[in-house]
Amino acid sequence: MASVSGPKSISRSVSSPLSRSSTQTTLSKMRFTGSLLALGIALVSAVPLQDSPRQRLLDGKPLPSKYRTRSVSVTDPYTPSYRDPYDTAVDSVGEGLDPLPFRNGKGASVLGPWNKDRSRQNPDLVRPPSTDHGNLPSLRWSFADSHIRIEEGGWTRQTTVRELPTSVELAGVNMRLEKGVIRELHWHKEAEWAYVLEGKVRVTALDYEGGNFIDDLEKGDLWYFPSGIPHSLQGLGDNGTEFLLIFDDGSFSEESTFLVTDWLAHTPKSVISKNFHLAPEVFAHLPEKEKYIFQGSQPGSIDQERPEGSNVKKSKYQFTHKMLAQDPKVTSGGQVRITDSKNFPVSKTVAAAHVIIEPGALREMHWHPNADEWSYFISGRARVTVFAAEGNARTFNYLPGDVGIVPRNMGHFVENIGDEPLVMLEIFRADEFRDISLFQWLGETPQRQVADTLFSDDEEARQKFLDAIKNPKKDEVTQGTEAQ
Repeated sequence: MASVSGPKSISRSVSSPLSRSSTQTTLSKMRFTGSLLALGIALVSAVPLQDSPRQRLLDGKPLPSKYRTRSVSVTDPYTPSYRDPYDTAVDSVGEGLDPLPFRNGKGASVLGPWNKDRSRQNPDLVRPPSTDHGNLPSLRWSFADSHIRIEEGGWTRQTTVRELPTSVELAGVNMRLEKGVIRELHWHKEAEWAYVLEGKVRVTALDYEGGNFIDDLEKGDLWYFPSGIPHSLQGLGDNGTEFLLIFDDGSFSEESTFLVTDWLAHTPKSVISKNFHLAPEVFAHLPEKEKYIFQGSQPGSIDQERPEGSNVKKSKYQFTHKMLAQDPKVTSGGQVRITDSKNFPVSKTVAAAHVIIEPGALREMHWHPNADEWSYFISGRARVTVFAAEGNARTFNYLPGDVGIVPRNMGHFVENIGDEPLVMLEIFRADEFRDISLFQWLGETPQRQVADTLFSDDEEARQKFLDAIKNPKKDEVTQGTEAQ
């Protein structure tokens, strides 16, 4: 439009024949130039540029530096020239790298659509270690990919066998309640175990013997309600609370919760009237459907709100536990706190460990003989390889809010590949936490047998290894030694 409006304004501003002639010449040149420009645009659209990034890759040529999002050198792990015989971990998130499928001279560039952000979060899926093999199913899910149910003053999202098919023994729910917001009175056929991620929350319950329970919890605290125990939750403090719920059945669904409002909405008013010894009209304005999560009034202290009466009694069961208040086992590379039925007696179907792994350290190679591991990553960045026998192994990467599954008896490790402590929960459908250490096992096996198995052809390495595992001490989170 500019090439048209400009000349018209010029023609109106000149009046002599000579000026008009010059103007017409100028207009003709501009029209010709515009035609060439239009032709050029059409050609560019129809014919690929020979020096475009895509065309250079198709021709097998390297990209000029102006097209690269990061510098490329022999130390770049995602280039054809890079070599790493030890399959060292790479923190692509922390180092701002874009993983590509190159490993020790093999692989090729990517020409088609490519999600850089997802690839950066999962570098060991883009370029698996050379030790990965077989067809293990996915053992990773992120709560960021779960559907969020939004309610008044809160939300909830879940990871079950529907989202993660390998999550067969346990299901997880992440829930948020703002200040004063209530997760209404309800119960489940599954047992409920919970870890408070942030904020403060009040829990109430009624035990099997009619005893009432009330407690206020904060970050790092747990609760456990056996199957069928009615309970409620309410956010406290200025910001309310957020927590992780674990149910002892991977097929669990938050939609299948037994809610008191839902039950009453589907019970005749005449029956409700008889049950509570009141006229039917008293119940004329009961909620017509479940409330689920809703804004409640601000609660007073526990002492102010505790029920009273000659028939009221306090529960003799302790449904809550302060996990982070436990003295941790301090290891060479971090800390471990274990909570199961031995120190939290009511928790008969769920056991857990709170693990802190320092940068560069390793949750040692081990397996769990009595249950699948359902891992939840609270902070940091991790690499996990799962060994499933028959030569099958697969490596996954985890970020905060991710869930990992390790089926029982499958060997694995958890490596902190980031620059901050890795904090995670290991959760099991079991009454006790059990793991078996590879280091301890080999150290407590006749050394001749171990050496014959692993180092029959290398006397020097044989002796070094036997010295390293002599008189073994279990070190759940080990600082270890970097591969040279």
